Amino acid sequence: MDTSSASTSDQTATGHSASPTTDQATTGQSTSSTTSFTGTRVNRGPPSYPSTSTSTSEQAYSHIRTVPQPESITDFRLFDGKNSPQNIAVYGFGLGALFGSSLILATVVKSSIPQFWFFLAALGVFHSLEYIAIALFNPTKLKLDSFLLNHSPEYTLATVSGVSEFLIELYFFPQMKTWGFLNKIGLVLVIVGQIARTLAMFSAKSNFSHHVEYYKEEHHVLVTDGIYSLLRHPSYFGFYYWALGSQLMMMNPICFIGFAVALYQFFSERIHDEEQLLIRFFGQDYRDYKARTKTGLPFIE
Repeated sequence: MDTSSASTSDQTATGHSASPTTDQATTGQSTSSTTSFTGTRVNRGPPSYPSTSTSTSEQAYSHIRTVPQPESITDFRLFDGKNSPQNIAVYGFGLGALFGSSLILATVVKSSIPQFWFFLAALGVFHSLEYIAIALFNPTKLKLDSFLLNHSPEYTLATVSGVSEFLIELYFFPQMKTWGFLNKIGLVLVIVGQIARTLAMFSAKSNFSHHVEYYKEEHHVLVTDGIYSLLRHPSYFGFYYWALGSQLMMMNPICFIGFAVALYQFFSERIHDEEQLLIRFFGQDYRDYKARTKTGLPFIE
């Protein structure tokens, strides 16, 4: 998710549905939440922000070093959820291997089902770039979850459902899974969606975060340049077409319809709630910005 003004999911310090409590607003305390594409939030304490005296690479390295290092081979733990060097290496290697091997199977080996391997390659790119964006621009908020591999139960269910539908239909209706024009359109949508989301992350820079913040901090600014000059919520735009494109590419009619309904319901509510907070933060500046830009999402303005 990206931000256009604050460290939030798409454009600023905004939430999915809840607004700040009266006590919090009065005291000016900052509360952030981890928010999924389904709107699940976990309240967090006041966020810390990078010092301007050190580079982001130094901040990221310093943050990683706070994880206790193994003293012996018996203490060498993997997949324990900690942002340790060994976990980062394993996750990064796994995603890179997934991307590389899948791309080879889709293009070099000439598999009969290239769409499936393109999908797995797209997953590798997507999750890698999510982590890289936080590492580059928000190193003090960097954690293993920044890969978004365990993003939410709903995201996991959607991914498993897409793979399952493809394999089941491939077995019973193999003629549905031949590589053709619609598959190529889906692949184009996946690429366009990923490019849009990546541009959003790199345009927002330090304003990009996987966390949602309800309060405007001093460093929060309204980002209106780059891809934000065209789209108000380019991160959402990117993920929307990436997700639908992946199902069109794999010719999964059931998941395509299910994804379209679920994404519309989530983003329509999410964008409405976020923009209410954006107006509160930036007033007429955001109203003017909203008037000259689009969401790029069907039936959501």
